[in-house]
Amino acid sequence: MANAAKHKDALVRTAMRLFRQQGYASTGLQQILTESGAPKGSLYHYFPDGKEQLAEAAVRLAGKLMGEMLAAHAERAATPAAFAKAYCSTMAGWMKGSEFRSGCPIATTMLETAPHSQALTKAGAEVIDHWIDIIAPVFRRAGSTAAHARSAAQQLIAAVEGALVIARIRRSATPLLDVARSFEAAVP
Repeated sequence: MANAAKHKDALVRTAMRLFRQQGYASTGLQQILTESGAPKGSLYHYFPDGKEQLAEAAVRLAGKLMGEMLAAHAERAATPAAFAKAYCSTMAGWMKGSEFRSGCPIATTMLETAPHSQALTKAGAEVIDHWIDIIAPVFRRAGSTAAHARSAAQQLIAAVEGALVIARIRRSATPLLDVARSFEAAVP
């Protein structure tokens, strides 16, 4: 990877991490530059529209990475309950690994910017729809109708998102593990 491309990737990954940990509004471009090690010119070369454009790239990258994790779990899970357990366990591990400083890779940014930023709102909607598209087939394989499968996938994502907030507040993975247990009891 050329230096310039490395700088772009470093900027996006650093923004993604900082937005996840401290939010969009609390993260300044100077902090992103400092922590990424990228020169200031790289920021304005790759993201001429500034912080919002960088945040959109960070949301899309976070969505892609989460999508890859979800797809791996969906491929291996024999049942929706097994999928929910794997998903929630992974998120619990990430929360513990961050000492409960991080949350969902996109939620913090979305809560602060949607619906005010059309670009970020669109990116967030596309990411969530992508996650639903990955998870819904798990419920379909268990016999759910297409509509129910999409609804169940969305409910699982919503439950995990809420559990991430509670886990961060309580500094405990228990809320995430509780979500997995609730899906174990609720689905085939």
